[in-house]
Amino acid sequence: MAEHLNAKKTIKENRAPIKPAILALCAGDLADALDHWGQWLRVEKNLSRHTLRAYGGDVGHFISFLFDHKGKNPGLNDLSDVSLRDFRAWMARKAMDGASNASRARSLSGIKNLLSWLDKQGVMHNAAIKTVRTPKIAHKLPRPLHEKQAREVIENAGIAEKQDWIGARNMALFTLLYGCGLRIDEALSLNIGDLPRDGVLRVVGKGRKERMIPVLPIVEKNLKEAITQTPFSGEKTAPIFRGTRGGRLNQGVAQKAMRKIRVMLGLPDNATPHALRHSFATHLLQNGANLREIQELLGHASLSTTQRYTEINAEELLKVYKAAHPRA
Repeated sequence: MAEHLNAKKTIKENRAPIKPAILALCAGDLADALDHWGQWLRVEKNLSRHTLRAYGGDVGHFISFLFDHKGKNPGLNDLSDVSLRDFRAWMARKAMDGASNASRARSLSGIKNLLSWLDKQGVMHNAAIKTVRTPKIAHKLPRPLHEKQAREVIENAGIAEKQDWIGARNMALFTLLYGCGLRIDEALSLNIGDLPRDGVLRVVGKGRKERMIPVLPIVEKNLKEAITQTPFSGEKTAPIFRGTRGGRLNQGVAQKAMRKIRVMLGLPDNATPHALRHSFATHLLQNGANLREIQELLGHASLSTTQRYTEINAEELLKVYKAAHPRA
């Protein structure tokens, strides 16, 4: 039985991001190329399952469009012959279906990644893709909570739950997100064997990149309390954060718990688990941390991503100025 489950797990892990239904629409040469591209993304690029799912969905939508547009199972030659007009028709179709500029830009990025890989592998070349303009994306800033709001979330994390261990779990999770600036997926991926040692937490983030994060005593205390109260076994390979049936906690459940707290405390709609990560970075910056330090703690590959938080501070200063200055 165990061997059967392991085999199923291996098959699932090795599966390419393109769904079988989409591969069935392709000619054989394109289906094989998509399968190899998917394996390259998973193995060589070490992309997260969320990114793989996004790429798979975007390319799948494009293949479905080609199938309808060409009236046949598209192959590599058809992909090579896709014109600027065809790409524009596809983008227009997505817009008519309600896709935002950001969504269409991401979809185009997925197609460019595929065609670039095929070109570098010497499989085929499409000249038109380089002439397709990426839709303009509105510049959006992260929306952190104020320090008081973040404290209220943590202090009241367990009030809305009927079972004490679930309340302790939520409090530990939200304290970890705010105290260490983790992504929700990073936090939920932690096992008991990953608990902080000597005041430091080892986290494996995007692209399988590892970083070390200092841990506050309150974070360690709440994590240990959550593990002590859980009704499930505590092997090192077991998840720290569990659902009601003992499995690894789902992101949707954590987001639902935050929504309960948000309604109960009358917090704004930006009070989400991810906002605690934004709050971590913003409050560090406000209290004197430099951008390079924050970049390391957040696990950002580019400093420009971290620089968004300086814009938040500038906006906050402007609000204070306008509210306080007698001539503003």
